[in-house]
Amino acid sequence: MGLIIPNHIAIIMDGNGRWAKREGMPRTLGHRAGVKSLRKTLEHAGKIGVKYLTVFAFSTENWKRSSEEVGALMMLFRRYIKSEEKNLMEKNVKFVVSGSKKNISEDLLVVISNLEKKTKNNSGIVLNVAFNYGGRREIIDGINTIISEEKEKITEEEFSKYLYNSFPDPDLLIRTSGEMRISNFLLWQLAYSEIVVTEKLWPDFSEEDLDEAILIYNKRNRRFGGANNAK
Repeated sequence: MGLIIPNHIAIIMDGNGRWAKREGMPRTLGHRAGVKSLRKTLEHAGKIGVKYLTVFAFSTENWKRSSEEVGALMMLFRRYIKSEEKNLMEKNVKFVVSGSKKNISEDLLVVISNLEKKTKNNSGIVLNVAFNYGGRREIIDGINTIISEEKEKITEEEFSKYLYNSFPDPDLLIRTSGEMRISNFLLWQLAYSEIVVTEKLWPDFSEEDLDEAILIYNKRNRRFGGANNAK
């Protein structure tokens, strides 16, 4: 029997700054190296049959970083969107951004919206970029929308529709750089996701590392709160 390929993989792309420090480079160059790793990972994930890839690109807490680094990250994301448009179309990738629009410049919001519209009919892997994203804020934003609609009662399934995007929950969460926490990422959606942590820094993450994480995933016995069905 072949490997089961996760339908949805989420990745906390951690370690760009540490990679840059190790290489004697500015942090901004670490983020640029991280973009290259994302490009390779997305292409490989699409080839092996992953349907959704959600990546944590910029958190609501990242605003606490220096204004220089934040500005560089905003510029890098804008450049990524513009430079990757042709590649995403050729690879049939659907591009989506999940996150709050608060504090994001109008021109960047337009650039994001344009690429989402251009790729919306693509039928290949969905690249969901968590940008200006926080799991707690996502839940609060959803609750506030429910309140505004004056709903008195709601189910878990209905609540999922009030999140930034109602994709299937991730089967597998990968975190690079060895940190053992989820950092306010997909708090609702990760309830029963399998978690694989690698010591690799994100710019060093390769196609082989993705394959290894999927192999580990296949060795897990997913019970979803039920009895242990392992033989």
